[in-house]
Order: sequence, then structure tokens, then C-alpha cells
Amino acid sequence: MGEGGSRKGGGRRAAPALRADTLMIRLDPEASLPLYRQIRNGIAEAILAERLPAGMRLPSIRQLAQTLCVSRNTLTLAFDLLVSEGYVVARRTSGYFVSQDIRPGIDRAPPSIAPSGEAEAPPTVRLSVLGRALAATATESVLPRTRVLPFRPAAPPLADFPIATWRTLANRVTRQMEADRSRHLLWEGEAAGYRPLREAIATYVAATRGVRCQPGQVVVVSGSQQALALAAMILLERGDEVWMEDPAYLGARAALGVLGARLVPVPVDEDGLDIVHGCRIAPGARLAYVTPSRQFPLGVTMSVGRRLQLLQWARESGAWIIEDDYDAEFRFGGRPLSSLQGLDDSGRVIYVGTFSKSIFPALRLGYVVVPPGLAGAFATAKAVIDRHCPVIEQAVLAEFLTSGLLARHIRRMRGLCVQRQRRLQEVLEVEVGELLRLDPVDGGFHAVAWLTAHRCDRTVAEHGRQAGLDLVPLSRFAIERNLPPALVLGFAPFDVREIEAAGARLGRTLRETPGPTASLRPPS
Repeated sequence: MGEGGSRKGGGRRAAPALRADTLMIRLDPEASLPLYRQIRNGIAEAILAERLPAGMRLPSIRQLAQTLCVSRNTLTLAFDLLVSEGYVVARRTSGYFVSQDIRPGIDRAPPSIAPSGEAEAPPTVRLSVLGRALAATATESVLPRTRVLPFRPAAPPLADFPIATWRTLANRVTRQMEADRSRHLLWEGEAAGYRPLREAIATYVAATRGVRCQPGQVVVVSGSQQALALAAMILLERGDEVWMEDPAYLGARAALGVLGARLVPVPVDEDGLDIVHGCRIAPGARLAYVTPSRQFPLGVTMSVGRRLQLLQWARESGAWIIEDDYDAEFRFGGRPLSSLQGLDDSGRVIYVGTFSKSIFPALRLGYVVVPPGLAGAFATAKAVIDRHCPVIEQAVLAEFLTSGLLARHIRRMRGLCVQRQRRLQEVLEVEVGELLRLDPVDGGFHAVAWLTAHRCDRTVAEHGRQAGLDLVPLSRFAIERNLPPALVLGFAPFDVREIEAAGARLGRTLRETPGPTASLRPPS
């Protein structure tokens, strides 16, 4: 292994190993850089800065795994890389030692390389305040994703999308373009969106979600993320307080926080956002972000009483409410619940919807329904940022809505989601037993599974990655709350056989995962 039996230090008595807790390596599980490379970078930088002198014995993999709350496989990858690069030598019976060949000022490899292979920006590049905030914001969208692994949440059943039907509609739109001598679909579109699509959206949300609006209040955007960014730019000053659900959707935290809002975490209970708590800690907040139909990630529905309280607060304080209705169409029993916007008599609710879940994420089309007085500002802001969304895709989507194909597709997808959620419940009862308790769900694409064996959910997620599972810890979405350990398990994109195989792997992962225990028990 490596330079086992190196002449340097050969025959000498092994030096006492450095204590693992003094190595001072900081890990960020949400960063795009893999954990093993973060560990490699931390040790390499300490060696180059001479905090770890030549010949020093490093902590064992077992000790570091316990201290850093990562798997031994992760540590093995990091040390293999350090040995291959010459920072560290491995002695078969003695462990790992800092190489005697390292000289101050000589770096054998760049200390931080992005996963894509592109070096990070050199330190001479000066970013603006907003640029630095954007660059430091955690997001999952910068990494390519060609395959969805079990149990990724918030992903729709893409394998079952009627691509042939979509192609037929696209061909129909193309024939219309050929017949139209003015080629109006090839000219620049309206900033607010393709008019027939806005009309179709207004009709659709009125019928399915109880949203009260005219087509002129609809602005087509590049997904809900852009809708949130536009709202922040238009309505918020830097430092304005924003009520944010705790736990909360990471994309909303990024979009609102990066533009200077001061996020005020407001806890969510079985009735949704705790309005009384929000009024107590930040009564003058400028905006509240909520997912009332199915809170992400906990899945609870905001009660009517809480909805009325929230609307009263917004009306009396002059605040705005962003209602993110990300997957309300996928309710398993009965019709989807009515929107919060449908209860709003004072024009304080900004309703955000997306087709990323109901159609497919790559389409990158969503919409925002705004009070009449904000429609012009939103359309102008959209024009400044990127002119308008692609017109031809909007035309195809308008056909998909007006022909009734979207409603038919959603009905079919709801049936698949019910079947897959039930199978997941059955599989976990057999494969996991008492180690995990899955919350019952009445809609959507994911369920919360509480870890009853008191394991750290981030440690379980790390071990799951080694087994080819995309396990998302509930603690990842917490802002201030000390949540019981749990996993957010997606089931919608995976057929029954995939769920069965992944459930077996999850059972093995849970049984094999050591680590620190959680201080809180899952709720009864």
C-alpha cells in the first residue's frame, strides 16, 4: 500500500498519532464537492501550511470516521488520494504518516478542484456583494443529473410521461408555423408569456385550484425558482424580514435569502405555519413564504384557521404572501384542496405554480399569478432578466392544457403514485422493520420516514450514497429547529421492482450504519 516500508522513518519507533478531534476539518454535506475530497483538501492544506509537520502520524480511519461522522469508505477514498498524490505515506502495520518529501511552498496538486474538473475561480477575481452571495449559495442544480436514484424526493414519474403525445402536439405547432406566413411564433414573444398559454393557465387553476384571476394576472416564468426571485426583486428591500417555514424548501431559502432578505424561521406543526409565533417574533415582516396545500418537506396541510390568520396578518400589516403550490394536483383522495389565493379578498397573495412536476422538469416553465397592481412590474422585470420564455414550447404546452391532456396525464400519475407509495410502505415494513417509521401521505411524491433507532440522518444518508441510494436527511431542510432524525423518501419515479430492490438496500444500510445517536425521539 502506497510507500509501505519507506526507508524514511524505517526502523524508528512509531510516533504517537495525532488526535482525530484536533485535525479541525470542516465538512459541508450540502456542498457540491464530495465529502472524500473535502477531507482530502483539509488534510492537504494543513500539510502545506505546516500545521501537520513531516513525519507526523495521522489518526486512523476508524477514529476519523467517528469524529467526522462519515463512513470508513469515504475516509479510505480520501487517504488513497492523498497517498497517490504524495502528501501521505502508508505503512502497512503503523498507519498513515505525513510524507517527508513535502517542502513548504510546494503544492503537489491544487487544494480544491470542482467536481466538473474545472478549477475554482482564482483569488484575484473580485465579485460583487450579490455575486459572492450567489456563488456561496447551496443549490443542487449546478451538477449534471442524468439518472434519478432511489429515493430522490420531489421527482415526478418521468418514465410514464406520454412523449409520443407531446411529439404529436409539437408537430402540430410546427405545421401551424409553416402555414402562417407572418411566422408570428418565430418573432419575440410577450414578456408576460404566450397569450393562449396564459389564458389556458387561468382557466386551469380556476377549475382545479380555486384560484381567482384573469389571464392578465398570469406571468409565465422559467419555473417557480424564477417566480420567487422576481418577487424578491420587486417587493423586498435588503434586510427586509421574511417569514420562512422551518423546515423549508431549499430553493426558496436560496432565492429569497441571496437577494438580501432576512429570513425569519417560523416553525411548522400539524396545522402548518405557526402564525402566532411569526407575529410574536417578526410582526413587521414584509413577506411570508408558505406551501399550504402540502408543506415541503413535512407534507402537512395548513388548516383553514391558520390560513385565515395568515391572510388577516398580511392584510393588517401590508405584507405579501407567496403561496408555492408545487404539487397540489397530486392529492390521492378526492379533488385537490383549494388554494390560499382563493380565500384572499385583499390582493396580498402571490400564487406560484410549476409544470416541472406535472409534466417534466426539463421543460422549465412555470407561472405566477399576481394581484392586478403587480402584473406590469412582474412582466417588466421578466423582460429585463431574459426577455421571455421560449415561445414554441409555450405553444405546445398551451395545446397540452386546452386539449385536456394535462388533466388526463395527472389522473394517471396520481394512480401510479398511490400504487408506489403503498408498495414502499409494504417493502419497508418487511425490510426495515422497527428501524424506520414511514408517515402516511395523502398526496405528492415523497414521504417522511422517521429513524426510530436514533441514528444521525446525515450519517445514514452518507452510507446510503455508498449503496447507490439518494437519501435526503430531513435535517438538511431545518433552519433553526432541532428536528428528530428522519429521511425524506421519494417514491414517484420508481416502479414497483425498483422500490423493492431499493428497499432491501435501505434495510441493509440502516442495519450497517453506526454513528452518533440523535437526542430527540421521533414524534408518536
